Amino acid sequence: MERDLKLRTKMFCMNCIKLAENLPNSFLENHIKGQLIRSSTSVAANFRAAQLAQSKASFVSKLSIVIEEADESQFWIEMIKDSCIIVSDDREKLEKEASELVAIFISSRKKLQNRTFN
Repeated sequence: MERDLKLRTKMFCMNCIKLAENLPNSFLENHIKGQLIRSSTSVAANFRAAQLAQSKASFVSKLSIVIEEADESQFWIEMIKDSCIIVSDDREKLEKEASELVAIFISSRKKLQNRTFN
């Protein structure tokens, strides 16, 4: 499962980068590009870092960062939609993937916290 999520977060990151590269070059789109690339790469990088955590508390902390960054990525993908910059199936799939990743990581964090505190 963790191996699948490692690949899934990496693919999410790579697909967000591809989406960002397809945005036009204007002030707004350049801002969104940078923010989407930063947040999506952080999802993948921090999930990898979480797997190397030396304690449950450290793992939960890194997982919280992953959740925040995945949610931020979803925000920027929604901004692309709301601004009518790109209307495509790829953008819709990325928005759905971001939502699923947030849900998966929130569920994982809750399970870990319940085990830690019970």
